[in-house]
Amino acid sequence: MHGLGNDFVVIDAINQHIALTPEHIRFMSDRHFGIGFDQLLLVEKPVNINADFKYRIFNADGGEVAQCGNGARCFARFVRDKHLSDKNEIRVDTNSGQLLLRFNEDGQMTVNMGVPRHSPAEIPLLAEQESLLYKVAVNGVEHTFGAVSIGNPHAVIQVNDVKNAPVADLGQTLENNPVFPERANIGFMQVIDRDHIQLRVYERGAAETLACGSGACAAAVIGIEQNMLNHEVCVELPGGKLTISWPGRGRDVLMTGPAISVFDGTI
Repeated sequence: MHGLGNDFVVIDAINQHIALTPEHIRFMSDRHFGIGFDQLLLVEKPVNINADFKYRIFNADGGEVAQCGNGARCFARFVRDKHLSDKNEIRVDTNSGQLLLRFNEDGQMTVNMGVPRHSPAEIPLLAEQESLLYKVAVNGVEHTFGAVSIGNPHAVIQVNDVKNAPVADLGQTLENNPVFPERANIGFMQVIDRDHIQLRVYERGAAETLACGSGACAAAVIGIEQNMLNHEVCVELPGGKLTISWPGRGRDVLMTGPAISVFDGTI
């Protein structure tokens, strides 16, 4: 499956026993010798009584992470297509809390990504106090970024030209910078106008992807916080467009976009 080119293998772990090692996941993620994906998604039985499913996410390097917004839309499409649920709204447990997934009449999915977390301890980010902007030096050059957790850590750098941003080099360097104790997803954002941004994201454990749902939410939230953006934003990623809506501090951020099934198979 894919959401704007951010691609996934999705496995039903309810009707079969699944026991995957990091080596299994790395093999499947290999685009030459395996299937190829940015993340592996597991559909499991819920943990909490008010949830419909448990949603687990593994990066291509085999490491488990807590959040993936594009994957959440594909998760919703999968459980509908596989007749695991016929609800128009489903609640899923994740390792960072619960998500609410909604089917729209136009075929798109809206994911309630929860309340963004801004304090350094919750991101996590090594900083003495919360700030709209932080600074970090890389090879003697100082970079300014905003930071937020959308169930996973994000840093967003504003750039003048996203097409020529040093996503691969600087993204990888910042992802592993000690200022991020659990590493981070690094976004490069160009503000087109108050309703529209362009974004590229170097994802933690997966390198640059064609789209990153939680990264789109993070960029919109940081832009709104800095009064550069309105409360509903079109986020244009290399793989396509998402609509992000966020009323402000203490409120849920909503992400709307497509989810596409590519093929089914057996491994």
